[in-house]
Amino acid sequence: MFKISIVEKRNQRRLMLEGSLIRPWTEEVRKLVVDLTNVTYISADGETTLIKLMRDGAKFSCRGVLTKHVLKQLAGRCRCTP
Repeated sequence: MFKISIVEKRNQRRLMLEGSLIRPWTEEVRKLVVDLTNVTYISADGETTLIKLMRDGAKFSCRGVLTKHVLKQLAGRCRCTP
């Protein structure tokens, strides 16, 4: 058995894993997707945060042409895949 819970705190979102971390569940843990669909502005600090998430393997979902462009530029800066 394997369970993923999300614990929300003021400045943190934590994924709590319980049970056996074995195949096929290990693939589920790697599928972190950050949805930027409703983001309207990304500051320099926001860009730094997105780069850190990219380096940690997060994937991104968005719709806007500008957000897609920003993600592509950030991926180039960190040599990651958006």
